[in-house]
Amino acid sequence: MLTESPYILYSDGQGNIFEDTSLYAVGRAGWDAYPVEIEDWIELPEGGNLYELPGRRGIGIDVLTGDMRLCEKGWAVAAFIPPAYTGLFIAAYETLPDAPTLPLFCYTAAAWHNDTFYVAGVRIEDDIRQEAAGYDEAKIAAGTKDMLAAYPHNRLVKHLMENCCMTYTCPAARNLSLGRWECPVPMSPACNANCIGCVSFQPQEESITSPQDRLTFKPSAEEVVEFTVPHLMNAPYPLISFGQGCEGEPLLMWETIREAIIEIRKHTDKGSININTNGSKPDAVKALCEVGLNSIRVSTNSARKHIYTPYYRPNNYQFEDIVESLKVMRSYGGWASINYFVFPGMTDSVEEYEALRKLIIDTDLNMIQWRNFNIDPDWYLGQIGVTDTGEIMGVKQLQQLIKEEFPHVKYGYFNPPIERIKGDYNKDFAHY
Repeated sequence: MLTESPYILYSDGQGNIFEDTSLYAVGRAGWDAYPVEIEDWIELPEGGNLYELPGRRGIGIDVLTGDMRLCEKGWAVAAFIPPAYTGLFIAAYETLPDAPTLPLFCYTAAAWHNDTFYVAGVRIEDDIRQEAAGYDEAKIAAGTKDMLAAYPHNRLVKHLMENCCMTYTCPAARNLSLGRWECPVPMSPACNANCIGCVSFQPQEESITSPQDRLTFKPSAEEVVEFTVPHLMNAPYPLISFGQGCEGEPLLMWETIREAIIEIRKHTDKGSININTNGSKPDAVKALCEVGLNSIRVSTNSARKHIYTPYYRPNNYQFEDIVESLKVMRSYGGWASINYFVFPGMTDSVEEYEALRKLIIDTDLNMIQWRNFNIDPDWYLGQIGVTDTGEIMGVKQLQQLIKEEFPHVKYGYFNPPIERIKGDYNKDFAHY
């Protein structure tokens, strides 16, 4: 455990990272750099990575004078922290005029002390379903081969195994190849939002590229049922989730999803059926709840309409619709979560805190999934037109205040299985 502040990291531009012992590491929230409490630094988790940030100089605190200054020795460094962890601060740096836009990853503050890399973050989820240590490459390759052989004419299985699992190493698709836990079910090649940070589609004129390709066909209900029923019947803690990063908006395919749910439930009542969505079509959510949808996770960068709208750029729906979709799910006794994109300095502003409180009260929300926001911080704030984020409290304090006022609201990073929803939520699920 750290007893003193760790040092800043820098890159030489050749793939090598060094520490600068003349500067203590700091973090960023919004547009500004802040000291990080020693207890907020944790060891870089397994599965995490370090990034060079070209065209950017790291900011640190001079160990002799106590003043903040730039590290001129090389480029700034940030960390990708794996699922189950939430970043408390962004990497602190000053961007030079000719710096390229950063790709769609998270950029958590990183540091070095006593031969150990540290990040400013917190473990928010006990579930081990996407732990790096849990993936055996030989078993994944064998499982993929078996899936493709078992469903030779299923386009969706082919997409999930060849594209998601083997090309992009999608954790959910890899788990499917291993026959366990949450099964991804992408459904829609189209979308009714134009998210600035979309991971599956970026216009050619943009300065960034999407890290994966979007689904190119509309799966049939038969294709969905064929492989999801065996998964629900045989997998431990089974869960199927419509709506994945490799597609548009699944609610645009709600009729097919409805047909699939009806057919699935003719074969098995095991497991849980979830949808990850932008929540744009409350009537569609209602239709799905009526046939057995168990849970919904609505993605949002904010509980405030004026922050949500310029990021999502919705077509034919508005922020109020996503709130209504959460309400619909709760009215049917289902589990309602938000996929909450955490951006230090925005998410933990006092104004956002008040809006989040209202959202929880209005929707009777069950869960907040505190997800790291994969986006270039400067680019994001510029795109949504935020020059002043207002008074901030810190991500950690925000989480503590919400938990104190709403102790029933669960925190995590993943959609819980039905056993967890209906049973002891805090049961140790680390030994699946």
